[in-house]
Amino acid sequence: MRAVVTGGAGFIGSHVAAALAARGDEVHVLDNLSTGSREFVPHGVRLQVGDIRRDDDLDLVFDEARPEVCFHLAAQADVGTSVAEPVYDAEVNVLGTLRVIEAARRHGAQVVFSSTGGAIYGECDAPAPEDSPRRPLSPYGTAKLAGEEYLATWNRLHGTTHVALRFANVYGPHQAAGLEGGVVAIFLERMAEGATSTIFGDGSQTRDFVYVGDVVRAVLAATGRDGGVFNVGTGAELSVSALYEACCRVTGFDRPAEHAAARPGDLMRSVLDPGLAAAQLGWRPETSLEAGLAETWSWIRQR
Repeated sequence: MRAVVTGGAGFIGSHVAAALAARGDEVHVLDNLSTGSREFVPHGVRLQVGDIRRDDDLDLVFDEARPEVCFHLAAQADVGTSVAEPVYDAEVNVLGTLRVIEAARRHGAQVVFSSTGGAIYGECDAPAPEDSPRRPLSPYGTAKLAGEEYLATWNRLHGTTHVALRFANVYGPHQAAGLEGGVVAIFLERMAEGATSTIFGDGSQTRDFVYVGDVVRAVLAATGRDGGVFNVGTGAELSVSALYEACCRVTGFDRPAEHAAARPGDLMRSVLDPGLAAAQLGWRPETSLEAGLAETWSWIRQR
């Protein structure tokens, strides 16, 4: 398969590019390296430094790659930034996504789009299925939802088969501690430094943590589908305090975390129902939390 991976030098995108290259696909990465790294781009994968907000950059990589599929993982991924700079967030996550969709249309390529679960559903009373009320609490969630709607509209208008995947809290190697959703990376990096971690609030807030390797399998399973929106999570919620304890078990770190005031707007409960992905994509998460944390810890220690 010929593929373009936007954001392919970043956290999830670099793992997708590596999986595609490992099975012998022709892979082209488009990344502006604002948060990604050249070192994450796998050997044999062509990197074009460019921006999804510029048609010229998109046309250059699409003309060269002639892709069958575009895995669209480039994004402004920080909720706090979206609140502070909503126009910038929309430029990347709405207009940038629209430009990617149009580039794909010009070249007859399917788009597999990385969306978000927690930021779209808002507070969850139970594991949220795809038809749950969509109640974004941040411009980031609203922008990702807008991207999904553009994909669905293009599917109706142009007969395309674009797919949106709503990720839970993804963690694993290559994750930057400074980005939203990076609490695993934050805890483990602080432990590697021998430093004390901070938990905001009482630590009872829960999240659905899914390992990046499992997410990559879901992304690949979505190719060739005839459209749709799918949750990619474990269906199991874990409190931040329990996550910290799990990180301590993996690392051997024995210093308790400090607590600080809860941050305004933080969700108390976020968990996804992955049943539709299991039924229609044949995908289920396979990596236990302990195994995923161990892989992440090993990567951090080796850097």
